[in-house]
Amino acid sequence: MKVDVLLGLQWGDEGKGKVVDVLTPDYDVIARFQGGPNAGHSLEFHEIKHVLHTIPSGIFHESSINIIGSGVVIDPIIFAQEIESLRELGVEPTKNLSISKKAHLIMPSHRELDAASEASKGKSKIGSTLKGIGPTYMDKTGRNGLRVGNVIGPDFMERYNQLKNKHKNILKQYDYSANIEQHEKAWFAGIEVLKQFKLIDSEYEVNNYLKEEYKILAEGAQGSLLDIDFGSYPFVTSSNTICAGACIGLGLAPSAIGSVFGIFKAYCTRVGAGPFPTELFDEVGQKLRDEGKEYGSTTGRPRRCGWLDLVALKYVVMINGITNLIMTKADVLDTFDTIKIATAYRIDGVETQEMPFDIDVEMEPVYKEFKGWKSSITDMRSEEELPAELLDFIRYIETETGVPVSIVSVGPDRDATIIRK
Repeated sequence: MKVDVLLGLQWGDEGKGKVVDVLTPDYDVIARFQGGPNAGHSLEFHEIKHVLHTIPSGIFHESSINIIGSGVVIDPIIFAQEIESLRELGVEPTKNLSISKKAHLIMPSHRELDAASEASKGKSKIGSTLKGIGPTYMDKTGRNGLRVGNVIGPDFMERYNQLKNKHKNILKQYDYSANIEQHEKAWFAGIEVLKQFKLIDSEYEVNNYLKEEYKILAEGAQGSLLDIDFGSYPFVTSSNTICAGACIGLGLAPSAIGSVFGIFKAYCTRVGAGPFPTELFDEVGQKLRDEGKEYGSTTGRPRRCGWLDLVALKYVVMINGITNLIMTKADVLDTFDTIKIATAYRIDGVETQEMPFDIDVEMEPVYKEFKGWKSSITDMRSEEELPAELLDFIRYIETETGVPVSIVSVGPDRDATIIRK
């Protein structure tokens, strides 16, 4: 038995939450392996939209086991809010959610450090969500971090205060007014909520499930183009969002990885700063934003929008070893006369199909145009119903990437999903 991995292949917001929710009935275990509450995985069913930030997207299925892995960073305040929202919907997450003792905690002072650091950058801001993610991962790699397992230890408060005081000293270097204490009451209340859950040595748990032949899906957060090593550095997140991150964040051997599902939108979006070669600044870009309701599920910020970037898509297919592609938001393109895909970049007059090291160079996209299908696909439930123009669009992507598009999402609801044979 192998662990299947599900990843975003762009700059996040590809629709991972919905797809995990759709796939969950085929799996026994859903495990988040990296990221934190900067993720916003949206699920929609029974005409209600749900957004999960830390909790795996299989939580709405009572039969599934959900695990927050050691590569995740957790803000107890946001975690407690998520738990309360689930309980209001009649879901009791203590029944099927476990948390790795090795996952790191986001402290109130981490959020203050994040805000202070971003404010100090001026025009060179990276577009942080200000959730404290970066400073938490910095403490993790600096070997100062506070972990979930520490909350049940006798020296928890000593560890907390020691790290908080370190952060206060760092904050003195910034011209920034910080008030750590105002968030502490809610933070420690969140710690008590955290203690209600089974705290586990997740690497043993996951590998034991493998031995017992449980079917496991590893759920990634953000997107591959935001990977700390292989994304558009420095405009990236603080963790490994690619397939290799599943091994690191769950304690898996590389040989344990099975199928790798890569999710991409039929166009591209990005939140925050950073390169975006196919970004549209005209009425077409605004139409993509409006039709796709492209506003961040975590931040509410309007997303930057543009055409599908095949250069970037082929790059992440390569570094992730993608075995199956999943296209989302094809329905957003229903009313477009013409649809484009960038097949190359023109840099200093020379065409290339490779991602450049220097992201500051001007990259002019070279486009291939496709005829739009000009019809609504939202109510379609089989491949046979899909317009010929959309199938041409899909087959071109399959030919260029060498990977089949196995699933096409035609709407936000879990039922608006077509499984291709």
